[in-house]
Amino acid sequence: MGSRIEHRGEFDGSLADVFAAVAGEEALRARLEALGGDDAKLLAYTAEGDSVRYELQHGIKAAKLPQAVRALHKGDIIVNRAQTWKRSGDEYTGRSDVSVGGVPGEIGASTYLALKESKVLLRTTGEVVVRIPLFGGRIEEFVSEQVVNLLRHEDEFTAQWLAERA
Repeated sequence: MGSRIEHRGEFDGSLADVFAAVAGEEALRARLEALGGDDAKLLAYTAEGDSVRYELQHGIKAAKLPQAVRALHKGDIIVNRAQTWKRSGDEYTGRSDVSVGGVPGEIGASTYLALKESKVLLRTTGEVVVRIPLFGGRIEEFVSEQVVNLLRHEDEFTAQWLAERA
């Protein structure tokens, strides 16, 4: 059994503007530059009709990892993240799948973006699974915390992006 990811962000602006700040190519490139860590890249981006798909790469230097993770994984970590979004009426739903190079496991999450009263709500619900006997649970908890922290930072970036363009 994995560790849960639960995150919720709220933004001012229209659904279209918030979606562009969350999933637009220009915003993604800027967000990666600001928050993506070492070796951050937008590997692929496709927008067709009401659907968007992109792949991101984040890098984490070994020195920034906790000792328990460094004991199990030598060297830097590369994180690959694939995200899809599809518009359905007045909301967007999506899926995020993440793999961490050299770590047996995965992160999967459902994403949701919709207007709720006067704000746009972004919700992420998922799970971290690490298949390492004895240590997997501790690593899952650490990774889950890091994912929520990253999502919080991404929300701050998105809010600033929206404010600068209002």
